[in-house]
Amino acid sequence: PKNPADWTQIGNGELRRFDSASKADGTHLFTIDVKLPGMLTGVVSHPPKFGGKVKSYDSSEALKVAGVTDVVEIPRGIAVVGKNMWAAIKGRELLKVEWDDAEAEKRGTAEIFDEYRTMAEQKPVVSARSDGNAAAAMSSAAKIIEATYEFPYLAHAPMEPLNAIARGNADGTIEVWGGHQIPDVYQGVVAGIAGVAPEKVTLHVMKTGGGFGRRAVADGDVVAESVMVAKAIGYRAPIKVQWTREDDMTGGRYRPAYVHKMKAGLDSDGNVIAWSNHIVGQSIVKGTPFEQALVKNGVDATSVEGASNVPYAIPNISVGLTTTDVRVPVLWWRAVGSTHTAFAVEAFIDEIAVAAGKDPYDFRTELLGEHPRHAGVLKLAADKAGWHTPPPEGHYRGLAVHESFHSYVAHVAEVSMESGEPKVHRVVVAVDCGIAINPDVIRAQMEGGTGFGLGAILGEELTLVGGEVEQTNYDTYTPLRMDRMPEIEVHIVPSTEKPTGVGEPGVPSIGPAVANAIAAATGRRIYTLPLRKTFAS
Repeated sequence: PKNPADWTQIGNGELRRFDSASKADGTHLFTIDVKLPGMLTGVVSHPPKFGGKVKSYDSSEALKVAGVTDVVEIPRGIAVVGKNMWAAIKGRELLKVEWDDAEAEKRGTAEIFDEYRTMAEQKPVVSARSDGNAAAAMSSAAKIIEATYEFPYLAHAPMEPLNAIARGNADGTIEVWGGHQIPDVYQGVVAGIAGVAPEKVTLHVMKTGGGFGRRAVADGDVVAESVMVAKAIGYRAPIKVQWTREDDMTGGRYRPAYVHKMKAGLDSDGNVIAWSNHIVGQSIVKGTPFEQALVKNGVDATSVEGASNVPYAIPNISVGLTTTDVRVPVLWWRAVGSTHTAFAVEAFIDEIAVAAGKDPYDFRTELLGEHPRHAGVLKLAADKAGWHTPPPEGHYRGLAVHESFHSYVAHVAEVSMESGEPKVHRVVVAVDCGIAINPDVIRAQMEGGTGFGLGAILGEELTLVGGEVEQTNYDTYTPLRMDRMPEIEVHIVPSTEKPTGVGEPGVPSIGPAVANAIAAATGRRIYTLPLRKTFAS
């Protein structure tokens, strides 16, 4: 590499993305915009309960709809194919399907959480970390602090619902267009469905109108459906399988629900001498090709990341995991395990600091002596936010720091309480991601990640009743609205370390920072997410 002093592109804060203008004015092509000659559109009727199957169906009325060309059964449901999406949707409405729910998930989230709470009180099934002797240290502690955190299922809720286009060519090759997050895996999935060699599969990787992990599914999901439908009609036309918003919201692949049972022991001087965390929830990778790499000794790394590597200098730490068996399909969601572990760790350490009679910033700093990069972003964010100066009247601050994807991010949130609900006014973010290749992209990702995480913490929740999802669109599942987006200030730590991720690390620490600010404002700690559940009661 060139000497850094000679760099003209790396670290250039004036550089901007080439595609921003086309994304803003609507001229950029996404999969939903692609039209191929002779293309038909398919919509799929999926089982309303996860794990359900088709028992029987009657397509006679659907086939009477003008524009409907085919009704075919595929392994994932019944597909209605039309000359346009409107015809396909109207045809699907007239389908008569009898579902076999014998092996389907029939519990609602209320029942699932009841089971999780019971499990959390029991001994963890496996250990993810064991330093010292947490149980013995806890028994000798002068003060015990306990908290149980509950995290709901979350949808990815991308602006562009799932879609993919499959075309079988005369030479036996298959082409698929889509926002493929794992195209190498999808190539194998498509080849298996079509019965061709992988080298006969070409994937056109389109920009995604929001992915957040949703378009990285081991079994191919909508990509698989597009090929299944194309195959079922003999590849006589290209097929675009397009999900509606309602299909996307209820069709499943969610951030798992989790419960964290936390306990800490303090000595007579307010020092943390013991820490335990029992995590209860589903495995994202169980039963997938990623299981062998990510599950070791029964521990799914994606369930405990951010919790098993707590950076604070506590001599006795125990982190345990109980993986549950639920048929709700789960998947990585932007920042994966850190979406819940960061909140549990950073909200709990804040509560401990207050119980010890110490400033939350000073308390953390004292425990981060062996983790200078954590301490560095925390200091930068705190300094830029004016942590040690009074906030505006009626405003309160909270902070949090977390490492994910080998990057370090700290948030300081400034909130007030308006009409009994929290309003986030200002957020200061500090990020250490090694060498800053493109500062503009880093800032954009921190801003976007902050908004993404804030929306989830404030109001996002996916619930089930009798095994069926209740939320179907943005009226009932509520990502952050534009008028709730705070002022965001991003600071990048100068670094010579190797570059690391920025697409996901902006998400985890905003939630606990806001919750800690609310605690400063009201004296009320947040244990159940989203926040609106606390303030609606």
